[in-house]
Amino acid sequence: MAIIKCPNCGAKNRIDDRASKLQPVCGRCGAKLSVFNRGGGKPVVITDSNFANQVLHADKPVLVDCWAPWCGPCRAVGPIIDQLAAEAGGNYVVGKLNTDENQRTASQFKIDAIPTLLIFNRGALVDRMVGLQKKEAIAGRMARFH
Repeated sequence: MAIIKCPNCGAKNRIDDRASKLQPVCGRCGAKLSVFNRGGGKPVVITDSNFANQVLHADKPVLVDCWAPWCGPCRAVGPIIDQLAAEAGGNYVVGKLNTDENQRTASQFKIDAIPTLLIFNRGALVDRMVGLQKKEAIAGRMARFH
């Protein structure tokens, strides 16, 4: 269970695991709460069921790493994704989508090669990077949206 401070009224709210499927709201003022504060510098796990809340309704740009556990280049870019999440400083959110376990979302965004990095801003897909990328290249693309 995490505690998230409401950006509207400052009230502290307890958020449990249901936040990945439902949109949490402040108990005092009813404002929507961003579940991204829970990441603590780590990538958020994105699934078919929480994709809309985590990505499409996000109030910040979102970098989505589409990967699979058997993919060598995906494992190579994994530490870079972790570093970007730790260094995001609240400017953007980093998430990971396992394409083997979340085929509906992978199909929706036509993920036919992995790793694929998707960048969303205000709920819209604004950029796509396919294949192994350097940290600087990814960070440079993200810098355009924050």
